[in-house]
Amino acid sequence: MERVAIQPRSGWQSTVEAQGLHYHTEDSQPYWDESAYYRFTAAEVEQIEKATYRLNDLCLEAAQHVVDHHAELFPRFSIPQSFYDFFLRSWEEDEHALYGRYDFAYNGVEPPRLLEFNADTPTALLEAAVIQWNWLQDMQKQQTAPLDQFNSIHDRLIQAWERYRSTVWGSMYFAAVPGHVEDYMTVHYLRDTATQAGLSTEYLDIDDLRWDARQGVFVHGIGEEGSAGYREAPIHNLFKLYPWEWLIREEFGPHLLRSRTRWLEAPWKMLLSNKAILPVLCQLDPTCPYLLRAKFEPFGQSYAKKPTMAREGACVTLVRDGVVAAETGGMDFYQEGPFIYQELCPLPEFGGRYPVVGSWLVDGWACGVGIREGDGLITGNTSRFVPHLISAN
Repeated sequence: MERVAIQPRSGWQSTVEAQGLHYHTEDSQPYWDESAYYRFTAAEVEQIEKATYRLNDLCLEAAQHVVDHHAELFPRFSIPQSFYDFFLRSWEEDEHALYGRYDFAYNGVEPPRLLEFNADTPTALLEAAVIQWNWLQDMQKQQTAPLDQFNSIHDRLIQAWERYRSTVWGSMYFAAVPGHVEDYMTVHYLRDTATQAGLSTEYLDIDDLRWDARQGVFVHGIGEEGSAGYREAPIHNLFKLYPWEWLIREEFGPHLLRSRTRWLEAPWKMLLSNKAILPVLCQLDPTCPYLLRAKFEPFGQSYAKKPTMAREGACVTLVRDGVVAAETGGMDFYQEGPFIYQELCPLPEFGGRYPVVGSWLVDGWACGVGIREGDGLITGNTSRFVPHLISAN
């Protein structure tokens, strides 16, 4: 694994915008960064695949363990008691799961080490599936030797929707937070893959979600409210890029308990997206080479303190030899905890840049990686996305 500096394509901004990446620059700094790429060997990619499959098997074992001991463990996951049956039923009925992203600290020498699993609302998907793939095609035009990339994400998504299609009644709805460009484009990309798989699809803002007690289902308004043509359409199937820990705490949250709406990601995915799963994984397989030691209480003098429900590096504190080495802020909801404590694992450094390798799993298939690169020890929502390729030797 190495970082290779290159010259960006001329007019790359308009190129990636045409492919849907409208958030390529943040505060005059590129978020999509093609001034370099990471080069892997085939053996290194095989190591990432192997780690992803082993950890996914272990995560499913851990979910079953949490379900079996839910009276003891659900409080660790901040699941309100009134929702116990809701999450238990989702797991026991094996409700469909679409995708997730395992984030690794990996230097190409030692085994990939799991930092966390983004199992519910992973983003950086469009960048990984489409933008870096098209970048590779342009790179290939300048090379005589064939170039490759660990990336079948797009095809796997379409195949996953094709398998799911027979279970969908009516339209598949896709929802995101209004005004958030990255979430909006991620959801529209997923909607596009579902459309390519033959599903009827529609988009709505998550704020437009309403409860209809008569039908026992969530609905959304069509037309201008108050007009003669206004009606409310039932939502039987909904993909939401909105965390479960937020959804169950919304004003309409109690209605989830009796709704006939089917959700993606399924409710049980909250068990895996919550970092409380990390100590459980270590308990089940303490010698797994891909795991960092994790506990619910502080241990030792060097560790990472992470909120169980935060995302994108929010509210993380890194402690080295008893001294705070780095920390980030975030929403009060996350700052209040609860927290887990994970063995400190410094990211590999490439000239002052620190990459995290995100390994994508779609419908059970390890099918690609996306790399987020920061200037510090904690990867956050402004960390750059850098493409990758696989070398011939």
